[in-house]
Amino acid sequence: MSDWLIYRGAGAPHDGIEHLPPPPPWRDFDGGPLVAPPAALDPSSERRLGVQHREASHHRPGETERELVNAALYLRRPLLVTGAPGSGKSTLAHSVAYELGLGRVLGWPVVSRSTLRDGLYDYDAIGRLQDLQIARAAPAAADDAVAPGPDPADEPGGGIGRYIRLGPLGTALLPAARPRVLLVDELDKSDIDLPNDLLNVLEEGEFRIPELERLAGSAPEVEVLSDDGTRVTVRDGRVRCRAFPFIVLTSNGERDFPAPLLRRCIHLHIPVPDKERLAAMVRAHFGEGAAERYEAVIDRFLDREPGDVRAVDQLFNAIHLTQRAGWTDEDEEETRRRLTAELMRPLDRTR
Repeated sequence: MSDWLIYRGAGAPHDGIEHLPPPPPWRDFDGGPLVAPPAALDPSSERRLGVQHREASHHRPGETERELVNAALYLRRPLLVTGAPGSGKSTLAHSVAYELGLGRVLGWPVVSRSTLRDGLYDYDAIGRLQDLQIARAAPAAADDAVAPGPDPADEPGGGIGRYIRLGPLGTALLPAARPRVLLVDELDKSDIDLPNDLLNVLEEGEFRIPELERLAGSAPEVEVLSDDGTRVTVRDGRVRCRAFPFIVLTSNGERDFPAPLLRRCIHLHIPVPDKERLAAMVRAHFGEGAAERYEAVIDRFLDREPGDVRAVDQLFNAIHLTQRAGWTDEDEEETRRRLTAELMRPLDRTR
């Protein structure tokens, strides 16, 4: 294996990220003040990686997959991952975070209504106004007279920091010593404008919060809530990264993306899993010997007409039901075959 690989796809945590070379001059960022390291992987990652990380010890990404992940790490560029549903696109982000010790994966599941602002931050202006009205009404009720209440401008940042929460993309861009891992899932489901709206943020590694910029003169540093649930400091209303995050943008290929976005990304296409890769996934989730025990089910999954679309989840569902139902005699075997066929029906067929 080449010495240049930081992410090795070996399925075991190591300190490779400490040996990542400096970024290219055009991708060098200087944000601050540095934030604390994130928490460790959460249960979501553990589910994707397989029980007790068995997938990490069984599955080996292909050479192209490893090389392009490392290209994204070296060049500080997002990784655009395309492929069929269930081919392991989103799992890749969790695998990199696990192996390189980069902590909790930030997730942004994109839907048709998603906007850039959703990924960056949320400002609860209505909640702040309601709290201000309650604070002003309290002295008046106590004195049975109209009296001015506390002025929010007397608090650092006007108390506004309590009403701002960074989104997953905004949190990924916080200045950190190590890159955060951000999964932007199913970008092809977004509104037509979102890919273009992302261009400047991905290129500059920063964004501004106008509500805090207006207060920069009187409150240059304001604490806000991050997507991790921790308080972080924003200086002069601007969030700028130090280590550019490892961003995985996934797409099921339902639309084409604009050339300017493609230019800013490293593109990785994950092919439909073959039998060897499926067997590794089955071992990860069902234990040693499972691939051999359920080889017939795997073969049935792979036996499809040209153009048929199936997701790996369908295979897992069929194996789990077979495993738990305990079918043994001939009548039950017929039930297993019939249900397996139904559970693995091609997704592009309605009947």
